[in-house]
Amino acid sequence: MTSPLDGEALLQVRSLRKVYDARGRVVEAIGDLSFTVGKGELVCVVGPSGAGKTTLLKCVAGLLPPTSGEVVLDGLRVTAPPPGMAVVFQEYGRSLFPWLTVRGNVELPLKEKGLPRDRRTELVDEALRAVDLTEAVSAYPWQLSGGMQQRVAIARAVAYEPRIMLMDEPFAAVDAQTRADLEDLVRSLWQRFGVTIVFVTHDIDEAVYLGGRVLVLSSSPTELMDDVAIGLPEERDQLTTRSSPEFARLRAHVFELIQQAKGVR
Repeated sequence: MTSPLDGEALLQVRSLRKVYDARGRVVEAIGDLSFTVGKGELVCVVGPSGAGKTTLLKCVAGLLPPTSGEVVLDGLRVTAPPPGMAVVFQEYGRSLFPWLTVRGNVELPLKEKGLPRDRRTELVDEALRAVDLTEAVSAYPWQLSGGMQQRVAIARAVAYEPRIMLMDEPFAAVDAQTRADLEDLVRSLWQRFGVTIVFVTHDIDEAVYLGGRVLVLSSSPTELMDDVAIGLPEERDQLTTRSSPEFARLRAHVFELIQQAKGVR
């Protein structure tokens, strides 16, 4: 899949640059970064440690102002967290309120959105069914496993009916089997709801398995090294897809790019 033209893009990152002043020392986290994401795409972002992946996501989410350049969502410049965007973070435990039930956590943003009770109930029920948590609606986060807590965080994002969902290494803290299950969950939700997803990960295999495209970032100051089209079938599974020759080829290509970014030959 090729990158969408600017006129067809839901998200546009244009010449983005981010410089920090760290105790009198200037740190250029993002050098010059441009890319687009089309409506309904699932795009993964990878790069070496310290490549500015989280900084990029914070700029896209309107949580961090760029030093120069701009982020444009659906034709409007992002200067604050925009409506229609949901973010799922790695630290799911900190994003859930321990005094609220599963239903309460998923419903809270909908209350803040001002939706009527009937509509909130409908959206929460649909989201919980989608992530297979209907039996846990009355449980509290501290009563759930890590994987189930992350499902709650994903359900909350889905119930919000976002146009775009940003996911910042959301599965880094769970075990391998749970991670595989959550990867399949993300793809099923993407196909079911048609939401645009930008998924940041440090895991090359995960990026290739999930994405329609993989954006490979350089070391800091960050630039876009390559925009890799993932020509795998739309229907994927952990065993067949990951054991295919094309998956191995794509994984090796992305791995080589990241090694180059790290200065390893």
